[in-house]
Amino acid sequence: MAPKDVEQAKDVGPDRKGSDAREKDRPAPIYRPDSSAQSFLAGLYSWLQPVLFALSVLFVVSTFLGRLIGVEGDSMVPTLHDRDMLILQSVGYTPRNGDIVVLAQQSFRGGRPIVKRVIATGGQQVDIDYAANTVTVDGEVLDERPYLGDTVMQEKSWTVNNHVRVPEGFLFVLGDNRNNSTDSRSTEVGLVDARCVLGRAVWSLSPFGRIGG
Repeated sequence: MAPKDVEQAKDVGPDRKGSDAREKDRPAPIYRPDSSAQSFLAGLYSWLQPVLFALSVLFVVSTFLGRLIGVEGDSMVPTLHDRDMLILQSVGYTPRNGDIVVLAQQSFRGGRPIVKRVIATGGQQVDIDYAANTVTVDGEVLDERPYLGDTVMQEKSWTVNNHVRVPEGFLFVLGDNRNNSTDSRSTEVGLVDARCVLGRAVWSLSPFGRIGG
């Protein structure tokens, strides 16, 4: 019986080797996703495209311009309105007369950002005459009709800083809605340290448009 067993072993050997060779030569199966998976991936890509684009725009804006700020309240009407969205220029910005700025003072509203117009900078003299309806800086009456229209200023009990010499490093700011704005005329805001300015409003996203001033 032993020799027969040996012969059988010799006969089986070549068949295994041939089978192994055929397995190696056989191409690997190719995975093909079904149509439902393809549709899902295509829909996901289409949805992500505008989201990624918007995030890219926000990154560029925040890096090279500054930041986005929403307007709260009506103190800048008619120029700006509640819930308008603003793009600020922060990098390399120095406040100038006429600019619309966003500032944050811890002493007012707990440091929440507010929007005002710069009327005077350090070293300038500000005089407000309610009877004549004028704001004067260094003896020159400002032409504010482009953003105030026919507004007639009313003197309030809180408008106490009407004749001020602005110290260096500080700003005198007013809201365009002169009869409904807490600003440098009030002791609540007073003269603003220029370091409290977050930036100048250059664009409005909602509604869209460039901001002058």
